[in-house]
Amino acid sequence: MIGMYHYLFIGLILFLIGILGSMLAKNVIKVLIAIEFMLTGININFVTFAKFVDGINYNGYVLTLFYTGLGAVELAVALYIFYLMYKKKESDNIERYSEL
Repeated sequence: MIGMYHYLFIGLILFLIGILGSMLAKNVIKVLIAIEFMLTGININFVTFAKFVDGINYNGYVLTLFYTGLGAVELAVALYIFYLMYKKKESDNIERYSEL
């Protein structure tokens, strides 16, 4: 039987992959994908706690919807900023964007 700790472990693994990817990636798109991995790990934890701990209220589900919307807006804004920076520098390497 799959219990609460299994879901929490999956969320932890996704969050750690996101942290590792955001620290090691040199490409801006890879960093954005790693941040989305981190948000997915957080969302899995929210849904897990809502399912196993909070049976009456739906606070975990509401927070998950909020963070999903926040992640979509963050990704759209970050991609637009990256597009503007790419037009100026013509490179997707993070090390070329030291001055903002």
